[in-house]
Amino acid sequence: MRMKLSVKHTVDRWFNKIAKNPALSVTVSILWLMVVCWVAFGWNLGNTGLIDETEPLFAEASRQMFVTGDWITPFFNGDTRFDKPALIYWCQAIAYHLIGVNEWAVRLPSAIAAFGLVCLAFYTIQWYLAKQDELEQVSRPTRRYLTSFIAAALMALNPETIIWARTGVSDMLLTGCMASALLCFFLGYAGKEGSREQGVGEQGSRGAELITNAQSPLALSEAEGMPHAPFPNKWYLAFYVLIAGAILTKGPVGIVLPGLIVAAFLLYVGKMREVLREMHLLIGILIILALSVPWYALVIWRNGWNYINSFFGYHNLERFTEVVNGHSAPWYFYFLVVLLGFAPYSVYLPASIIRLKFWQRSHWRSLERFQQFSLFSWFWFASIFAFFSIAVTKLPSYVLPLMPAAAILVALLWSDLFSDPKTRQTIPVSPSPTPSISISLLRISGWVNVVFLSVLATALLNITHILGTDPAISNFHELIEQSGLPVIAGIIWLVCAVLVAGLLLSRRWNYIISINLIGFVAFIIFVLTPASFFIDRERQLPLRELSAVILEAKQPNEELIMLGFKKPSVVFYSHIHVNYLKFPKEAVEHIKNQAAKGLKPSSVLLLAEQKKFLQMDLQPDDYKNLSTKGAYNLVRVPFKKMKNQKMDIS
Repeated sequence: MRMKLSVKHTVDRWFNKIAKNPALSVTVSILWLMVVCWVAFGWNLGNTGLIDETEPLFAEASRQMFVTGDWITPFFNGDTRFDKPALIYWCQAIAYHLIGVNEWAVRLPSAIAAFGLVCLAFYTIQWYLAKQDELEQVSRPTRRYLTSFIAAALMALNPETIIWARTGVSDMLLTGCMASALLCFFLGYAGKEGSREQGVGEQGSRGAELITNAQSPLALSEAEGMPHAPFPNKWYLAFYVLIAGAILTKGPVGIVLPGLIVAAFLLYVGKMREVLREMHLLIGILIILALSVPWYALVIWRNGWNYINSFFGYHNLERFTEVVNGHSAPWYFYFLVVLLGFAPYSVYLPASIIRLKFWQRSHWRSLERFQQFSLFSWFWFASIFAFFSIAVTKLPSYVLPLMPAAAILVALLWSDLFSDPKTRQTIPVSPSPTPSISISLLRISGWVNVVFLSVLATALLNITHILGTDPAISNFHELIEQSGLPVIAGIIWLVCAVLVAGLLLSRRWNYIISINLIGFVAFIIFVLTPASFFIDRERQLPLRELSAVILEAKQPNEELIMLGFKKPSVVFYSHIHVNYLKFPKEAVEHIKNQAAKGLKPSSVLLLAEQKKFLQMDLQPDDYKNLSTKGAYNLVRVPFKKMKNQKMDIS
C-alpha cells in the first residue's frame, strides 16, 4: 500500500510539474502523439506492397491523374472510375509528386488523416477536462493528461483504425474529415459560453490556461454580449470546411451523417434554433457549396448521366437500399465489427454508455454546454451505428467513423479513476456532467475483459482451424503454423488476461486499461507486423515480380490477358492495360478471334492461375512460358498456334 501511494504521489508530482511549464506540457504532448501515431500509422507504412483488390484501384486512378494531368475524371485500366469523388485521388497524386509513385505515397493521405484526427481529439479532451477543472475551481493535471493520453492511444491503437489508416483508400480520409468536423462543431458549440454563464475567473494553472484559451475573438465577443457577429466562430468555420472535405471524399454521406448527429444532439438538449442562429447556417451552406460543388459540376459536365447514375444511383442510393456486390450481412453484423474492430477495449463500451444515463434529459439540459461532451460522443456513436445497421449493404469499414467516439467514451469512463479525492471541491459549483463510475459495473466489465482476452487467445492459437483457404497460397495453413505467429499471439493475450485478473483481484482498477494498451502494442510489434510481411511475401510479391517480367517482356501493342481472377495491382505495377477474362473457354475464343484479325504483334501475354491455365487445354507448343511465381503462370501465346486449334472443354 505504501509503495502504491508513493507511485501515485510521484506521478501526480510529475504531471503537476508539466502543467506548470507550458513548454514542457506542449513538448510531452507532441512526443506522446508522435510515438503513438508512428507505431499505429507510420511504422513500415510503405514497406509492403499494395493489397488487392481495392487499394490498387485507388492507387492507379491517382497515378493516372498524376500522369495525364486530368484532375476531373478518375480512370482505372482505361475505364472511368466513379466509385468515389476526387479528394482521395488528389491527395495521392500530390503525394506522388512529393515523394514519387510508391506505396508510401499511396497510404500517406490515410495516415495523415488519422494522425490529424488523433491530435484534434487529444486537444479537445484536454480542453474539456481543463474547463471542468476551471468550473469546479480545482487543478487535476494527472486526470487531464492521463485521460488525454489514453484517449489518443485508444483512438489510434485499435484494429479498425490501424487497418484503414494503413490502407490507401478513401475510408480513413472520410473518417478524418467527418470526425474532425464533429469535434470542431463541439468546440464551437461549447466555446460560445465563454465565462459569461459560468461566472468563474481564470484560476487554472498555466498549463490548463493554454488548453482552455481556445475561443476565437468572435467567440469571446459573442460570449460578452455581441451575439450578432457577422461570421461563425473559427471552429464552426472549420466544421464547414471539413464537411466539404467529407463530401469530396465520399459524397452525400459526408454531410448526411454529421448533419444527423448534430441535429439529433441539438434536439435532445433543446438548443436547435439557438445554435443554428449562432452557426450562421446560411453562410456555412454557402461555404460547403463553394468548396464541394465545383468538382461535381465539372465531372457531371464532362461525363453527364453516366456519372450521375453510377455515383449517386449505384454507389450511394443502391448501397443503402439494396445489396451491392454481395455485401449483405445479418442485423447484428456491426455488433461483431465493433466488438472486434475496437478490441480489446470494446468490452468497456457498455459500461461507458450506461454510466452516462443519457436518458435523463433534464439532467443533461441543465448542464453547461461543454459538460455535454460525453453525451455528444454518445449521439455520434449511436447515430452512425444505427444508420449503417439500417443500410442494406454492409461492410466493416462503414462504421470506422464511430471509432473515435468509442475511444472518447471509454477514455472518459476511466477519467473517474484518475481523479484525486483530495482535490475535489467540497461545495459543488455545478452538477457533475456524468455520475461517478460504479465499481460493481467496472468489476463486471473487467471480468468480461478477462474472458474476452482468454477467448481471443484461444482463437488465435487455433487460427488455422478457423481461417479458410487462400487460392493464392496453396500451403497457407502450414506456413502460418511454421511462422509461430499464432502461438506468440495467444501467449500475449493470455498474459494480458492473467494480469487483468490480478489487477481486478487487487482492486487496482486504473491500471487495467494500460494492460490492454500494452498488450495491443505488443500484438502490433510481434504479430501484426510480421503477419503483414508474411502475407505480402506469399500473396502479393509474386504479382509484383510478374509485373516486372511483363514490363520487360511485353512487345509494343501486345495485349495482356488476366484469366480467372482480378488483381488490380498488376495494372499499377506494370502500367499496362489488362483485359480481364473469367473463363478458360472465353480466353481461348478471344485469342482465336484476335489471331483471325491478323494483328501485330502476333501474340498475347496471358497471366493465369495454374488451375485455370491447365483448363485451357493448350499444348506445350502452343505457348511459351515466361515466368511462374506462386500460384500464377505468365505465358506468351503466338496467334499462329491458335488459328487452326480446336477446343474441347467440358
